[in-house]
Amino acid sequence: SLVYDTYHTIRLIRDIQKLSGELACHRYIISQCDSIQNVLEVFFLIRTIWRSDSINIDIVPLFEKVQDLQNAGGIMQSMYQNATYRSHVRSRSDNQTIMLGFSDGTKDGGYLMANWSIYSAKESLTTISREHGIKVIFFDGRGGPPSRGGGKKHKFYASLGHKISNTEIQLTIQGQTVSSSFGTLDSAQFNMEQLLNAGIYNDVLADHSNTLNQNHRDLLSTMAQRGYEAFVDLKNHPKFISYLTVISPLNYYNETNIASRPSKRKQTNSLVLDDLRAIPFVSSWSQIKQNVPGYFGVGSALEAMEKEGKWSEVEDLYQSSLFFKTLIENTEMAMKKCFFPLTIHLQNDPEFAGLFKTIYDEYIRSEKYVLKLTSHKSLMEDYPADALSIDIREKIVQPLLTIQQYALMQLRKPEYRESDLKSVYEKLIIRSSFGIINAARNSV
Repeated sequence: SLVYDTYHTIRLIRDIQKLSGELACHRYIISQCDSIQNVLEVFFLIRTIWRSDSINIDIVPLFEKVQDLQNAGGIMQSMYQNATYRSHVRSRSDNQTIMLGFSDGTKDGGYLMANWSIYSAKESLTTISREHGIKVIFFDGRGGPPSRGGGKKHKFYASLGHKISNTEIQLTIQGQTVSSSFGTLDSAQFNMEQLLNAGIYNDVLADHSNTLNQNHRDLLSTMAQRGYEAFVDLKNHPKFISYLTVISPLNYYNETNIASRPSKRKQTNSLVLDDLRAIPFVSSWSQIKQNVPGYFGVGSALEAMEKEGKWSEVEDLYQSSLFFKTLIENTEMAMKKCFFPLTIHLQNDPEFAGLFKTIYDEYIRSEKYVLKLTSHKSLMEDYPADALSIDIREKIVQPLLTIQQYALMQLRKPEYRESDLKSVYEKLIIRSSFGIINAARNSV
């Protein structure tokens, strides 16, 4: 049971520390933290099980959803004002680690809102922590693709400004990027130097070129809201869940046996979007080459700014803010990896034509306005080597994508649902995923 597993996990942490020292296991991360109660429950549970008022564990709240990110400052303010917890932080050298989740933030609020909410949460958490004499350390849950906080991540760190603590850079290095980023001495050295350079660059320039002014902040907030509204409308479409489960290989993700966790938080027969983990969510969109989490809402936001007469302000923001420029560059990467001819048959599908049109129209809108903003003729024009790398890899996986999409199409036909060929098509879907995902692990 959950209670049994939790109890023994906490006991195991103490056993590991006794055997291998505190640094071997000294963090307890609270996934989807949304209240002070979530933190205090864990804190007092550990103290109770350990039978000690002094615990050598950092309690790490993980804020993921948009609302949780917006409430993060208030939650930590309350935590710091709790005398018992404040004493615990003091025993941890006045250090507080806080984790921020890009993956679930994007799944919840879309690309622009997630990134802006995380940036704003970091500012708020830094201010509150400094007021209490606490050094806050941000542990970023960044994945490989832009829709999970990946892409050119070093540029994000170089653009934080002085209002965000970055005395340390901590981020997750997940399976799909370990080999490509740190698999050889040269690549490991290069990527570590990139992050080190980002920290130094930000510290040197934090007082001027990296700090957003109030007009920029207001504009980013407005665009994030417009993008959020477009993304929520998409998720609220009555066919959204069935589209993802029928057109993509989402239902077969667990069968590939390559994920670190189950695809869903609750193992029920029906799929509820909140229960779906962000990795299979993003991966499924990637395997049908629509990459919705990486750009959807960007075009709508930029179009809205043009209609409201704020286009010159957007151009000024792009030219003066490395943070916003990096957002745009990463969404270019997400769009560059799209290939709508793979699923163009859906434009005549009696069930999904409307939803496909909504997604494709937003892609076209996003590409149009991003190219207008950057004054480029093609996506990723500033990064020709990276663009070529993507083109080469996409051509390699396109045969696998075609086979997989064909198998998914066949399984939609009534005559194949109960036939002997059903298992054959299912194997084609799963085995195609191996090659597609392996290519993605090493993609730019």
